[in-house]
Amino acid sequence: MANTLNRRKFSMLAASAGLGSYLLPFAAAGSASARPLQGKKVGIIGLDTSHSIAFTKELNSSTPNPDWAGYRVVAAYPKGSNDIETSVKRIPGYIEEVKKLGVEIADSIDDLLRKVDVVMLETNDGRLHREQVAKVFAAGKRVFIDKPIAASLTDAIAIFDLAKKKNIPVFSASSLRYIKGMDSIDKSLVVGADTYSPAVLEKTHPDLFWYGIHGVETLFTAMGTGCQSVTRVHTPDTDIVIGTWSDGRVGTFRGTRTGKHEYGGTVYTKNGNVTLGPYAGYNPLLKDIIHFFETGETPVKPEETIEIFAFMEAADESKRQGGVAVSLASVLKKAQKS
Repeated sequence: MANTLNRRKFSMLAASAGLGSYLLPFAAAGSASARPLQGKKVGIIGLDTSHSIAFTKELNSSTPNPDWAGYRVVAAYPKGSNDIETSVKRIPGYIEEVKKLGVEIADSIDDLLRKVDVVMLETNDGRLHREQVAKVFAAGKRVFIDKPIAASLTDAIAIFDLAKKKNIPVFSASSLRYIKGMDSIDKSLVVGADTYSPAVLEKTHPDLFWYGIHGVETLFTAMGTGCQSVTRVHTPDTDIVIGTWSDGRVGTFRGTRTGKHEYGGTVYTKNGNVTLGPYAGYNPLLKDIIHFFETGETPVKPEETIEIFAFMEAADESKRQGGVAVSLASVLKKAQKS
């Protein structure tokens, strides 16, 4: 009941920013009624992230998990970021790793799309996702977009808008959505949450979009949608973002840039507190990806992903304004006009 209420309140929030007219209809388009696929050939766009290697090793294992339903990575287009050094330098080595796992290297995204049935867009650089996924949508392929779905709230909205126009199911998620402890929580009993994760900065992306998104997505997995405003405390080593939900609940995210990198949090419920962590690895997310490829059912709806990005954009705006409270409606409205 609480989650349903939150979705209704976010619909009103989105509507006030001019977004409600397409977000909820698209969620329905990617529902259980979507046509199942018969193909099992997976293509990867972007070999500039360790996620590509982790997913390929699982799907192409000599003894694959039955949960993978016979899906295998058969081709990859390696080009990822053009200028993020930590990403660019990975590509040559990752090409060799996936070739050893039986993956063909495609010359272009168009070449890749001719060889596969579904796509995992893994390019580490969110700035490229809008252009890259447009080609996937044009080919009529279901696609999972790894975090961040985009490097701006405007691009995130545009991607879902285009997906709706093309009637192609799509979703994006962090594997931290599946952190240990989360599956034991009755979300209708959640009264608040505090989460934490590394929040390493990358100059080409808004502060939390690059890495802090992991902990922010953990927060939203526990709290659900319905955040109205955020306030951010920022220092060189730490960010603390306080979100106030429309029903009065408060959720916080702590992003760290010093010390040991860990993920976790506490979820406060009417029946007691639940400790989150440690990180559960990629397989729970991969299971949902395969189910999505098979059915078209999106485990994370567009309105939730957009609210996560609005939360992070509002946090950036709060930082720019010296820590004042910033409404999600205001940044959504601005992004829609861009």
